[in-house]
Amino acid sequence: MISQKKSKQALIIFVRVPELGKVKTRLAHDVGDHKALAIYKALLAHTRKIALSIDADRYLYYHNAIANDDWSDIDFIKKVQISGDLGDKLKQAFSYVSQRSEKVIVIGSDCAQLQSDHINQSFSKLDDHDTVIGPSLDGGYYLLGTKDYQAEIFENIEWSTDKVYHQTIAKIQHSNLSVGHVEALSDIDHKADWDQYGWPL
Repeated sequence: MISQKKSKQALIIFVRVPELGKVKTRLAHDVGDHKALAIYKALLAHTRKIALSIDADRYLYYHNAIANDDWSDIDFIKKVQISGDLGDKLKQAFSYVSQRSEKVIVIGSDCAQLQSDHINQSFSKLDDHDTVIGPSLDGGYYLLGTKDYQAEIFENIEWSTDKVYHQTIAKIQHSNLSVGHVEALSDIDHKADWDQYGWPL
């Protein structure tokens, strides 16, 4: 049996289908469902533009079901996230993609500050580190990458809290893995985040 040769690098993007009342719910408490939806659509367009500029296999993981949308089937390999918490979803995605690519990075679709340089720098850091992380200012991370599948760094994390980054770093260190860092950025979760880091709609 001939094994499939791995690609050099892959980018995973986690997204939700932009539906009224079902996206950016924390932000919606501040700005209302319609404005939250408009902001999320703008974030999706920004994330898509950045992803298309990256020289990598691109995997798009939808929250519930694959949509007929602006993400091209030619440019993105479309998958559906499994059920479970975010750790379960990340483990499954990394396990699948790591069998096909040497370096794997995941991003979400909530970071207006994200630029292609952040992702390219992260892939470069994986030349010399086992993992790479881009911290978010709220205590989580907007980017995480590995060059070997490391299930333990996604386990027993208190997701959607300000403990995510520190707990993940502790998991990395406990596993005797090296970690590279890229610039800390802000996710868009509240009106103040959008007012400071977003764009006029």
